[in-house]
Order: sequence, then C-alpha cells, then structure tokens
Amino acid sequence: MGKIAWIGLGVMGAPMAGHLVTKGGFEVTVFNRTRSKADEWVARYGGLVADTPKAAAQDADFVFCCVGNDDDLRAVTTGADGAFQSIKHGAVFVDHTTASADVARELDQALLSRGAGFLDAPVSGGQVGAEQGVLTVMVGGKQGDFDRALPLIKQFSRKISLMGPAGAGQLTKMVNQICVAGLVQALAEGLHFAEKAKLDIPLVIETISKGAAQSWQMENRWETMKDGEFDFGFAVDWMRKDLNICLDEATRNGAALPITSTLEGWYAEIQDMGGGRWDTSSLIERLRQQAPGQSFDTGNAPD
Repeated sequence: MGKIAWIGLGVMGAPMAGHLVTKGGFEVTVFNRTRSKADEWVARYGGLVADTPKAAAQDADFVFCCVGNDDDLRAVTTGADGAFQSIKHGAVFVDHTTASADVARELDQALLSRGAGFLDAPVSGGQVGAEQGVLTVMVGGKQGDFDRALPLIKQFSRKISLMGPAGAGQLTKMVNQICVAGLVQALAEGLHFAEKAKLDIPLVIETISKGAAQSWQMENRWETMKDGEFDFGFAVDWMRKDLNICLDEATRNGAALPITSTLEGWYAEIQDMGGGRWDTSSLIERLRQQAPGQSFDTGNAPD
C-alpha cells in the first residue's frame, strides 16, 4: 500500500492509527501537536515520529488526519508546515475530522492543483468504536481515491460508504449528529420520567428495548445515565461544536432544525455546569437539576 502517514493522535486518531499496524501490518509515520503523545504511540506500535505535518506527509502515498475542527485542519494541511506543502502527486489525503463541508471542498480543491486526492471521511462510533476497530465511516470524494484508500480504512471500520463528492461525508456526519442528539435527549427524558414514577428502571429498559423505542443509545448508555456516570463517550464540548456545524449548514441550505437548535443551547447549559468534558448522555443531569415545578426555556441558551 506504500508509505502511510497519520496526523492527530487523540482519543480517536491514536487507536485508529494503531489498527493500521496491529491489523494491517503497516508501518506508519505519525505527527501530533503534543509530541509526547506521538512518542508514546511509537513506543507502543513502532514507526516514526515526524516533527511537522509537512515532514510526515513527505513521500507518503496515504496521509490520514484526525484533528479537532476546521481551524485545526487548516493548520495541519495548508499552514506553513502543513501536509499540503509536501504531499506528492498521486497521494491520497484521508480526513477523519468532523468538520464543515466547506472546508472539505476547500481542501479538495487545494489538492487538485497538486495532483493529489482528497477524501472527507468523518466517523461514527466514538472512542469505543475506534478502540475496537468497528467505526462507521461516511466518505466524500472521488471513486478512484476511495477505492485506493478502502483497504486501509477497513482496518478500523465495519461500515464504509462513499456518499458523493467532496463534502458529502461531512454532510452525512451532520445527519448522524442531528439524529444522535435527539435520541439522547429522548432517552434522558424517558429515564428521568421513570425515576420520578419510581419504576424499576432495569425492567423498564429490558421491556421497551425489545420494541420500537430500541436504539444504540438505549442499549449502551441507559445504565451509566441512571448511575450519573458521564465518562463513557463523546464529550459535550465536541457535540456542541458539531451541532453548530449542522446549524451553520442548515442556515445555508434552508433546513429547519428546531430540536437541534434547542439541544445546542441545552448542551451550552451543561458546559456552564462544568460538564464540557462529560459525555453527551449528561443531558439527563440537566433534567435532574431542574427545580420542582420549573419549566425549561426551550430556546437557545446564551453562550
């Protein structure tokens, strides 16, 4: 498969890159802005550490990236020491960051002039999915680039779909986040209601999870939500970032997202409660802290 580089070794990127080694048997050159994380990764998996994204991408046939947001992505690609400064003709850049469709199209065009391919390939499945190598990957880009990168992406994924041209992967991830946020709030309200009604919650879940209410969130989060434990998944800070991407895109395309808009505000309230690093199921904690008889404002909370 040629030379492989990986940029960004956070809670998602580190295990994803690790699967390229443990499952695929590839050697990977890595870059991370916090150098110690790159050194720790190489101590575990082998490979090489690069001092800059530009150095990591030098002569690589495939460059993978998983960073925080649009600004981070631009910094490690088109910045002075970015990967695009050295990426070679014929290489494929695969971006697993959850970012805007605009930046995906922008980077696709930037690589077009360099004769390299671009895939926007955000993932779903969270940290556990990354660690287990069972992510869902939604991809935007050209068929040829997708076909070339597919054997590598398969090392950490169980479902991979080419959704359309550049930007289509990010747009599909927006759909995912809109749906997930709504499901989490519905589950939070259901569990909160069950608590107030003094029902046997395990029995309630055992029963309703066999019917139309069943969801991944219910199966994987009901117990930790019941116990008030919020260190098991995607952080509120990141979900709020993602929902703002959805709302910005909806402003452009005319989609009505009333529930998404409301939930973005409610996640802002959880941040104000000190829960920015709690996982997204912490929406139930907001309900528990409601004073008796209080009605929540369903509009956006101020930043």
